[in-house]
Amino acid sequence: MGRYALIGGSLGHTMSPPIHERLFGLKGRTADYEVIEIAPDELDSYSQRLAGLDGFNITIPHKQAIISQCSRLDDSAKRYNSVNCIDNKDGVLTGYNTDCDGFLRTVSAMGVSLSGRVLLIGCGGVGRMIAIESALEGAKLTIAVLKSDIPLAEQAAKEIRAMKSDADITIVEADRIDASQRFDLLMNATPVGMYPRCDACPVSDEVIAAADAVFDVIYNPRETVLIKKARSQGKPASGGMAMLVWQAVSAHEIWDGDSYTEEEIAPIIAEMEDIVERDF
Repeated sequence: MGRYALIGGSLGHTMSPPIHERLFGLKGRTADYEVIEIAPDELDSYSQRLAGLDGFNITIPHKQAIISQCSRLDDSAKRYNSVNCIDNKDGVLTGYNTDCDGFLRTVSAMGVSLSGRVLLIGCGGVGRMIAIESALEGAKLTIAVLKSDIPLAEQAAKEIRAMKSDADITIVEADRIDASQRFDLLMNATPVGMYPRCDACPVSDEVIAAADAVFDVIYNPRETVLIKKARSQGKPASGGMAMLVWQAVSAHEIWDGDSYTEEEIAPIIAEMEDIVERDF
């Protein structure tokens, strides 16, 4: 039986165990997936225990600190200097960042290409990753942020151009988005609209109308105001649970070499959204 875990600081509301249980079950695998809370200054003392696992996931605050325990890093982890998945093959611990896979596969499952005009709201944390991946996929990217966050967006643009010199990036203040433009995809990477302030929306109705599809990184509530408005306009829209599940799928493909179809994963996403709606 395989032994896996999630490590992090405070894990009382994590969705990882049921997601991974469903993924193991889909392939008929028997595995133990435990949750291990580790204080920021105690990570090193768990190194032997973690080395005894077949693989594990990492969340805040250990995504960078865990790098010192890795034997090698995948390119995805090097790109973000951040590890959220480790595979242990014969004592060789390889660190990956599957967040980017989760994002890319969520957009792909929506039937949307990142090579067109993309509007991203927010550029901190997950927003930075989304900006980088979108630009690397060839997006004509507009990053909209608060005036105070313009330096953050400019730093992300500088990093992107170091990776892709011809990246097409425009930075605007969030209240100055040109809604007369058309966007193939609008993405929200801010906490605006997240529980408990569920009645907020990060952009105007005019901006939503200017987009052909919408992705919101928030997964609680399952349907943010942004998602509701997009769907009411008949647009394809996805919430953040899809990204959470798809990044877990990538971990299983790394750990076990299994593959999963969109048809297999869609019911798991819906089930996890039901759990969030019921329990949180």
